[in-house]
Amino acid sequence: MAHAYTPGLQIKEQIRYRVRRVLPISGDVIVKQGDQVQDNQIVARTEQPGNIYPVNLANQLGVSPSEVPEAMSVQIGESIQEGDQLAISKGIFGFFRNTYASPTTGTIESMSDITGQVIIRGAPIPIEVNAFVSGTVAEVLPNEGVVVETEAAFLQGIFGIGGETHGPLRIITPSPEEDLTPDRLTTEHAGAVVVGGCRIHGETVERAKEIGVAAIIGGGIDDQNLRDILGYDLGVAITGTEEIGLTLIITEGFGQIAMAKRTFELLKSLEGKPTSVNGATQIRAGVLRPEIVVALESSTSATETAQKVGGGVLEVGSHVRLIRDPYFGILGTVAELPTEPQVLESGSKARVLAVECEDGQRVIVPRANVELVGDQ
Repeated sequence: MAHAYTPGLQIKEQIRYRVRRVLPISGDVIVKQGDQVQDNQIVARTEQPGNIYPVNLANQLGVSPSEVPEAMSVQIGESIQEGDQLAISKGIFGFFRNTYASPTTGTIESMSDITGQVIIRGAPIPIEVNAFVSGTVAEVLPNEGVVVETEAAFLQGIFGIGGETHGPLRIITPSPEEDLTPDRLTTEHAGAVVVGGCRIHGETVERAKEIGVAAIIGGGIDDQNLRDILGYDLGVAITGTEEIGLTLIITEGFGQIAMAKRTFELLKSLEGKPTSVNGATQIRAGVLRPEIVVALESSTSATETAQKVGGGVLEVGSHVRLIRDPYFGILGTVAELPTEPQVLESGSKARVLAVECEDGQRVIVPRANVELVGDQ
């Protein structure tokens, strides 16, 4: 049977999900292998050196650089509070002395009698890493972090913005064809991961931020709405660091696109369960996809492990999504995989496939124009 390999998204009802939770610099791991952890539980922490504040003290006091060490009220290694006296000049016969207050809280790191400059190191910045999902500590990475493992429902979106967050899953629209409009959100959705079937309106995001919604999952979004939400055009980059007050995950694409029925029904079956989401996306390159993870309390163990990016063998019967115009966002099933390249409308040659779309039409498209949609 003809087949090929193609990238795709995973949509799994139950899978073994493993995630590395590591610190950016060396630190302390505060859990042990085998420990049960909750999604928001801190598993590792460290301190990043504080910011550096240079002060040209010679200029501030009106003295020569060589007089700075003698003028200092605190010495190297000593701490000082913002507003406390950092240095005082000798003045003239004890009069007309200039003082200088510390512009920040920190520790004196260095001083120079050549440049007259003093360096104040700010207070250490605490960094903590949580488990992201509820599960078991499968592996401890000494001084780095842990690997957390759990049985979970796992879904990848096509695009997202905003970072990691958690909350109970709430289905807002009764069907995947209905838009998520502002009037559907109430104060009861504060802290929740809400799911709307079709397009997410810009006003809905604003309303969700007012309420305190943790994340929104929807089928599509208009590109103008996305620009309004961000305040700028999103270029080719990694998303996930945006500070917009919530996380936004799109499962299908841009425009008026209903969420895939299988995706919606799976999320609906998980309503009320604690859910972890991450909107980080590598645009175009497909290295990172936004994730929706719902830890399951199940006695059966999954045999498959979730990967960060889906993909697999494309063959007759595979479920796919068309990802290029004029069929962007349409779901269907591979009906045929011709082995020989065919001439396209543009005049170029490419390997193609026939897709039986959910609306009944049959289309011929280049294989590069589809991605797999993982089966449950």
